[in-house]
Amino acid sequence: MTKPLPLDPATLRETTVALRMERDAIHLYDGLAKMERDPHRAEAFRTIAADERRHADVWEGRLREAGVAIPPPGGPGPRMRFILVVARLLGTKAVADLVRTLEGNDEQRYARGAPLAPSAGMTATLATMAADERRHAEVWRPPQEEPKGDEAAATALDAERRGRVAASAAEITKVENWHRGGAGTLRAIVFGASDGLVSNLSLVMGVAGATSEPSFILLSGIAGLLAGAFSMAAGEYISVRSQVEVLERQIALERAELAAIPEEEFEELVAIYRSKGLPEADARRFAEHIFQDPEVALQTMVREELGLDQNGMSSPWAAAGGSFLAFCVGAVIPVIPYLFGSGDVVLFISFGASLVALFTLGALVSLLTGRSLLFSGMRQVGLGAAAAIVTFFVGRLIGVSVGG
Repeated sequence: MTKPLPLDPATLRETTVALRMERDAIHLYDGLAKMERDPHRAEAFRTIAADERRHADVWEGRLREAGVAIPPPGGPGPRMRFILVVARLLGTKAVADLVRTLEGNDEQRYARGAPLAPSAGMTATLATMAADERRHAEVWRPPQEEPKGDEAAATALDAERRGRVAASAAEITKVENWHRGGAGTLRAIVFGASDGLVSNLSLVMGVAGATSEPSFILLSGIAGLLAGAFSMAAGEYISVRSQVEVLERQIALERAELAAIPEEEFEELVAIYRSKGLPEADARRFAEHIFQDPEVALQTMVREELGLDQNGMSSPWAAAGGSFLAFCVGAVIPVIPYLFGSGDVVLFISFGASLVALFTLGALVSLLTGRSLLFSGMRQVGLGAAAAIVTFFVGRLIGVSVGG
């Protein structure tokens, strides 16, 4: 009888997490395949689900070899349930950012290796699994983000090096972009709503501490909602507009430099790629490929030399409108109960409803950060409740002193 291969606690923990992660991915892609109307995308999702089953089999086999009981399969975790609900309501493309981020996290876990790969054989397996996760993320790349210019050249250069068994996470992410934007839209909505909820809850509680007159509390809440929403929108508009203007100015300067001194700009790009570890010959071939198209050369120099991303800029008006609406959604929650009544009961309802909303927002934050849903939710509740309670007692002190 073969003796079980022991696993140290760290490796056992990481292996169990990897198994749960793969099982979640199976649920996700099986669900997406069932709701996807495009037959080609549905087939791609089924193929990915098959890959994830193969990955799960690897981790089950490792636990079995170590003599560890394999956890029974369960339903999808909260994060996957949320993604599936959004996909069912808005379509599978609406969750592209979230899924690409998850795939990027999975790929980095496997590319990092230790403590998942204490043996050379397991290192090779992890390299294959990391490559699978990279390929899965590409399914979610929008058409306008297809590799071009320097990304296409990087892909071609990578193809020449496929003989290598594994690559570091830093090498992999040079030509990937799922970590740049992440779930940008969801992030803006969640944090905008959180700002509105915490600030207006604190305002309502502070006024409620100073006076029991419901009309004052309601008026203050509505005023806080409108003032905060317009302030957020104006600030977001100015911020994004300024970023766009800076970007446009830098692009204009870089365009002028490319027209006046193209040879020096070419050598700068070669130096940049050499600093990233490319050999001289590869760096020059890479740069020559890019400089064949002036617009691609311009975009590349702006990104590589200046650290600016033209594709990462959003519309100032869209940013302002999104911030306004998100703030309103959060800020209206502590106000709503005062539309229907007054007194201590309404105060407690307002406070309780706001805490529930804070927990929900914290849970949504966990989708972006990867932290525990319970931890993120309770952290949001704790911070929001602390701010509200402090302002309530400050309002109570001010109300007492004013009232004599």
